[in-house]
Amino acid sequence: MYSIGIDIGGMSIKAGLVKDGKIVSSNRKVTAPTSGQSLENLIVQINALLSENSLTEKDIAGIGIGCPGLISSEEGVVDHNSNMKWENFHLVDLLKQSFNVKIKLSNDANVAALGETVYGSAAQYKNAIMLTLGTGVGGGIIIDGKLYEGGFSKGAELGHMVIVKDGEKCGCGRRGCLEAYASATGLIRMTKTAMKNAPDSAMWNYVDGDINKVGGKTAFECAKAGDKAAEKVISEYVAYLAEGIMNLANIFRPEVFIIGGGVSAQGKYLTDRLKGYCEKFNYGYTNAPKFDIVTATLGNDAGIIGAAALVV
Repeated sequence: MYSIGIDIGGMSIKAGLVKDGKIVSSNRKVTAPTSGQSLENLIVQINALLSENSLTEKDIAGIGIGCPGLISSEEGVVDHNSNMKWENFHLVDLLKQSFNVKIKLSNDANVAALGETVYGSAAQYKNAIMLTLGTGVGGGIIIDGKLYEGGFSKGAELGHMVIVKDGEKCGCGRRGCLEAYASATGLIRMTKTAMKNAPDSAMWNYVDGDINKVGGKTAFECAKAGDKAAEKVISEYVAYLAEGIMNLANIFRPEVFIIGGGVSAQGKYLTDRLKGYCEKFNYGYTNAPKFDIVTATLGNDAGIIGAAALVV
């Protein structure tokens, strides 16, 4: 049966008609400056998907929505989204005034994890944790095939566990969070520091001598080419990320960790190094339960597909 997945972002809102984990058709609108205008646009987007595919409400299992920010999923409320300035936005109730179907709302990182576990790289597993490595570090937890959101549906903020006491300042205001080290932002900071300490590093040539051009790929690509300063950056980055993974493994014992976000484009070059570190330092060593580490495969479609999975 069809379902509709909504991926809400600060720049755009994407809506897709999904069947068996595949997007049949989709549309996109720029996120409006107010929640009311975004709601109106969303209703137009949903109706367009139905009409363009000759469907009615009776033909869909429901509408699933992934949205960044603090979410009360049981009530269907966006409590707070700083980027879009949404506060106490009763999105589900408002949509139900236009659509008489099941509608579910969850955090965007949660639905991405659900999508990867139901339809993506971790489809063969029932217990999984996803880490999205982008500007920040998002997280999602799947237990027994079900999305785990924690108390008040405000849990799974995996990027904000402290791994270095009094460490680097995190965007959340605390210091030493996993996000401050394992995000692309943290990687870029470490790369720039290494470049300043190694003026002969190949990383300078990679960015044409302009440190402002440093990105998440800089250290990775130069490490692959044999640059020692870049290799040191990547070794440190892998160690920080792997320590976070092992902390989570000791708590949840998932069968698999899914790595998503921009940094995941490094594929096996990253996951193989993470596996090697974890196999060497994981609690219990050879006696501990093994877990796999894989790269997310749904890419930019994860938000829509994962949101649709909320109602399937």
